Amino acid sequence: MRTRSQDITDLLRQQLLSGAYPPGERLEEIPLAAALGVSRTPVRAALTLLAQEGLIDYQPKRGYQVHGFSPEEIFAAYEVRAAIEGLACRLAAERGIDTAAVDRLESCVAEGDRILASGRLDPADLQPYQAMNVAFHDTIIALSGNPWIDRFVERTHAIPLVSDRIILWHDYAVILRSHDDHHRILAALKHRQAARAEQLMREHVTFAGEFLRENFHRLSHQAKTSVIEEAP
Repeated sequence: MRTRSQDITDLLRQQLLSGAYPPGERLEEIPLAAALGVSRTPVRAALTLLAQEGLIDYQPKRGYQVHGFSPEEIFAAYEVRAAIEGLACRLAAERGIDTAAVDRLESCVAEGDRILASGRLDPADLQPYQAMNVAFHDTIIALSGNPWIDRFVERTHAIPLVSDRIILWHDYAVILRSHDDHHRILAALKHRQAARAEQLMREHVTFAGEFLRENFHRLSHQAKTSVIEEAP
């Protein structure tokens, strides 16, 4: 059973990764606890863990503040993520994926198709699409058979606006284009087309990075104006 501390940690992590808090902003236990309607205990535990993950910094006598990443660092992280996840695809294709893995990936793609079938993207669709996207990418990383890939990709999850754990844009056409990539990547994996699978994944992640670059200021403003409305 999940604890309140885990729920608060997930919520704050999501806010930090989406850029809701500007670099250098102080995060204090009492105001956060009041905003979330919880005691200070789960907030304190969440801040401690998020500091360990590198999303926030702890300074004696000053408390916690949001770690700052420059736009250049964020864009550079996309380049690294594209290369590493591309490598994961190549290794997975070279190794071959078994029936169970194919079923998992096909289930992800089918779920994405179901979500996008209406021709629009409702707010209620974002969380299930995000969960599907995470499952798709995590499955491929696991199929690479290289534990270092998972470790290095995990580092990108601690960089705001880079992690695949968040959906930055709510544009149906953008998400549909991205999901079409999932179909092509899966086909390349099933046919053991290693070079094609690697290139498709590189392009998939690079597209997300380029879209962010083109819309960085708008997305940053959108994230900073979001408000934590309630505790999970």
